[in-house]
Amino acid sequence: MFALTVKNMRRSRHRVQLEIDDVEDAFVLPRPMRRVVRFLVSLGSGRVNIPAHTGTVSALALFAATGFYGMSIGGHTQDVAQATTSAAGFAIEDVKVSGNDQTSEIEILQLLGLDGTTSLVALDADAARQKIANLPWVENVEVRKVYPKAIEVKLTERKAYAIWQHGSELSLIQKDGSVIAPLRDNKFAQLPLFVGRDAETAAASIDEEFANWPDVRSHVKAFVRVAGRRWDLYLDNGVIIKLPEDNIDGALARLTKLEKDQSLLQRDIAAVDLRLDDRMAIELTPDAVVRRQTALDARTKALKKAGQDT
Repeated sequence: MFALTVKNMRRSRHRVQLEIDDVEDAFVLPRPMRRVVRFLVSLGSGRVNIPAHTGTVSALALFAATGFYGMSIGGHTQDVAQATTSAAGFAIEDVKVSGNDQTSEIEILQLLGLDGTTSLVALDADAARQKIANLPWVENVEVRKVYPKAIEVKLTERKAYAIWQHGSELSLIQKDGSVIAPLRDNKFAQLPLFVGRDAETAAASIDEEFANWPDVRSHVKAFVRVAGRRWDLYLDNGVIIKLPEDNIDGALARLTKLEKDQSLLQRDIAAVDLRLDDRMAIELTPDAVVRRQTALDARTKALKKAGQDT
C-alpha cells in the first residue's frame, strides 16, 4: 500500500514538471491584451449579456457618423442644419432695422442672404455684422437673433459734414476728413464745398476759424485750398476773398469792418486780397475795369478842354 502511494506521488510530480516546462516555452500575452482576450472569451462563451437592439443602435450610429463625415467633407453641413432647423419652425420671418437714414434696408437684406427659408439657428450673426459694417454709411452695427423667427439690426451711421471736390470727383466727407461715399444727387447740396488737395483734412479747422464771423461764413459758397497752406473763399455773389496762411481772424476782422463802413462786398469787385497784414488789394471785375477806364478817359478829356479854354 505504501509503495503504491509513493509511486503515484512520483508520477504526479513528474507531470507537474512537464506542464511548467510547456508554459515556459509558450507565448505570453502582454498585460494590457489579457483583459481583451478574457472579454472576448467570455463574450464567445455567453457569459457576457448584450442588451437587446445593441446591434441595431450601433449600425445606426455608424451610418449617422458616416453621413456627418460625408457632409463635412462635401461642405453640406450648414445646408443640412439650416434645412433641419427651418423645418422645425426657426425660419426667419421678420427683420427689424433701426438707425438707418442713408442705408437702404434692401442692401441689408441682400447681405443677410435671406430667401424665405433661412434658419435663424444656422445664421452666422457675426459674419452678417461684418458684411453690413462694410457699407459706406455704417459706422457701427449690431446684429441680434430674436428667437424663434426674427433678427434685429441696429445701425449707427456716419454724419456728412461737407462735400469735397478733388479733380472732377465729388465726395461726402466727415468732419475728420474721412470719405463716406461719392456724391450722387442734390440731397446734400446745402453742405459747404471744400475744393483742392488736402482740403478734406483741413476742413475740420473751419468751424474754429470762423466761429467769430458767422456772417462771412454764411455767404461762403466754397472753401478752396491753395497749395495746401491757405484758403480762398468763393462767396455767393462771385467775389473771391484771399485769406493769409496765418492770422485768419485778423484778416476777417478787416474785411468785416470794410463791409460795414463802405459796403465793400456789394461793389463791382472780383476779389479782395487780404494776404498781407499792412495792405489790401482789390481786383475789379472786367466790366468795372471798362467803366473805370471810360470814366478816366472822360475826365482826362474834360481836363484838357478846361486847360485849352483857359
